[in-house]
Amino acid sequence: MSLPRIAVDAMGGDEGVRVMVEGAALARRRHDRFNFLLVGDETRIRAALENHPNLKGASEILHAPDVVAGDEKPTQALRRARTTSMGMAIDAVKRGEAGAAVSAGNTGALMAMSKLALRTMPGIDRPALAALLPTLGDTDLVMLDLGANTECDARNLVQFAIMGAAYARIVNGLERPRVRLLNIGTEETKGTGVLRDAADELRAASSELAMSFDGFTEADKLARGDVDVVVTDGFSGNIALKAVEGAARFVADLLKRSFASSLRSKIGFLISRPATDLLRHHLDPNNHNGAVFLGLNGVIVKSHGGASALGVANAVAVAARLLEEDLTDRIAADLHSVGADAISQPVGRRANRNGELA
Repeated sequence: MSLPRIAVDAMGGDEGVRVMVEGAALARRRHDRFNFLLVGDETRIRAALENHPNLKGASEILHAPDVVAGDEKPTQALRRARTTSMGMAIDAVKRGEAGAAVSAGNTGALMAMSKLALRTMPGIDRPALAALLPTLGDTDLVMLDLGANTECDARNLVQFAIMGAAYARIVNGLERPRVRLLNIGTEETKGTGVLRDAADELRAASSELAMSFDGFTEADKLARGDVDVVVTDGFSGNIALKAVEGAARFVADLLKRSFASSLRSKIGFLISRPATDLLRHHLDPNNHNGAVFLGLNGVIVKSHGGASALGVANAVAVAARLLEEDLTDRIAADLHSVGADAISQPVGRRANRNGELA
């Protein structure tokens, strides 16, 4: 049984058509149920498809005359949404011609176009960018927001937690994901008033949700594997994500330098090769590629701009799984269970069970 086809912005990313088409072809070889709408320069896409006959028969091309530049401001990109490969891929989701869209292009433009075209789900004030981070545990960590919203209030964080838990149940197969808020300490008195208000709301609501809210966590514990979903505002989340990525590159480069420093080190590298290969695989961002804009009326997946074909294939697989598992329906059900109207009210003015304002 085929899944709804996936629109791919073939022009996005550092290398554009070649890597995006190669990634889609790899995804198709892994899962023959995938079908694609490749959006971009038709001539270049057709030329790239000649190298991938398995993808050619499972794809349709939608010509787009323009491309969103990597440094283009979202406001500028919005004005050209109808003619750019990114905007047309998103519009295909809006019109039902594709079930999901994948782009490796400008993140700000992708968020702005997606929000305008698809709108947020009822009960969600703002969409959030969620991604998977490797851990020492059995599953990856879901973290959000990673840059879509630099400033958030308590109700935004509560909504992010609900969406993140629904996402973790799908991608990690968890019944009750352990959810925590990112803070400067684990004590209940630590952090801003916004964080403490959000924690109070989540404690009150977690019994009605398929999640276990465990209070606060600190940035140095993200990789331990003792939490499944970490929630924060986009400003802090983006800084934390880049710090994690930088630390991973530092470790990899340090090992490479150490093993090349002497003959004894080179012999040690050969002996430890299986372990270092495992480490390299674990730290490779292509193996965790595919961030998701949660809270929209549609599935939009952001691939890293520098992703390899393997990374693009993994981003496509994320989009397909979210379609298969009906992510938006799961989020909607969770919002309904706690009252979408209640959590969209400002903190301190929420309706109680009798409909009275608190």
